[in-house]
Amino acid sequence: MPVTTLTSHEFNDCLWVRCASRGCFVNSPALKALADKYLENGGKHIVVDLEVCPGVDSTFMGTLAGLARKCLAAGGCIQIASPTPRTRDAMESLGLDMLIDIDPADADWAADIEERRAVLAQDTDAGVEEEHRDMSEIDRTRHVLEAHNTLRSMSKKNDETFGYVCETLEEDLQRHIDMGEDSNA
Repeated sequence: MPVTTLTSHEFNDCLWVRCASRGCFVNSPALKALADKYLENGGKHIVVDLEVCPGVDSTFMGTLAGLARKCLAAGGCIQIASPTPRTRDAMESLGLDMLIDIDPADADWAADIEERRAVLAQDTDAGVEEEHRDMSEIDRTRHVLEAHNTLRSMSKKNDETFGYVCETLEEDLQRHIDMGEDSNA
């Protein structure tokens, strides 16, 4: 049985995604796949509910930033609901608040947030199967590299912070390709 740390429900006005564990490189591919599918089907507004999420890593934040860019290009947006103060600080320190509305008080969903959470809790189809937990090492490296390149492109500070990480990931990816492990080549 797959481990489900993300649940989602498509409301009339948005896709609501709730993260019930640490937002990290393990569950960020599932978030990306879910959001990409929603956007491909014409959706524009995504809310990521972090009320019970104890923290986020840079891959999760880079994934959010990449999705925010896609939403903005489609005329939509991503909003974050109920992050911990530490998570908010981490997002703001990397500049995500320039792309994402973090806990906006005037959000349309703010008045009925508990009702939305209740719907999600009762929705037996809300669990997002995280088949991405079993991603190949090369596909996971690609995902982590993409997320960090997104962060890197956001500011000079981020470029300096994540430059070495991206170089290391690129070398690792190239090593896998050279060894013939890339099924996408």
